[in-house]
Amino acid sequence: MQKKLFIIGIIAVIILVIVIGIVIYFNQTDETYTPEKEIENVDLRKTIISLYFQDKESKSLKIETRLIDSKNLLKTPYKTLVEMLIKGPENNMFETIIPNDTRVISAELQGSCVVLNLSKEFLNNSGDSIQKSNSIYQIVNTLTELKEVSSVKFLIEGEESDGFTQDGISLKNEFVPIV
Repeated sequence: MQKKLFIIGIIAVIILVIVIGIVIYFNQTDETYTPEKEIENVDLRKTIISLYFQDKESKSLKIETRLIDSKNLLKTPYKTLVEMLIKGPENNMFETIIPNDTRVISAELQGSCVVLNLSKEFLNNSGDSIQKSNSIYQIVNTLTELKEVSSVKFLIEGEESDGFTQDGISLKNEFVPIV
């Protein structure tokens, strides 16, 4: 008799566990994660770029990072970045030294060097030799942030230029970034 009660008890426990398991299984909801804001295709295309501008106080070059739509860089990345430099910084502690009437005629990658063809207005920089050097290196440092670029060659209206000869700065050579 005790053996029968023991077997009935074990069977009851097994049935109870099975019933509880079935209840838990069927009561689970198929919850999927829903973010508060759906990620849009535009958000997936964002990239961080580094642009170099002159600090108004120290006159040294500083980095301004921006989050932009990478689609803007697909066709003409080098030209686009230089045009962003010409437009100037978003941070009011920085300034661009590139004359704002400078036009980017062309910018193309040859090997690992960007050949940058600018309008003659680039040479209209009225600053001292540090500012003229900074106008060159804000471009060079910005473009060489791209992994495929190691140097920049400047042309003015399609020709090699002596550059800022009165300040001892020639544009005839390729420029590499300064740290």
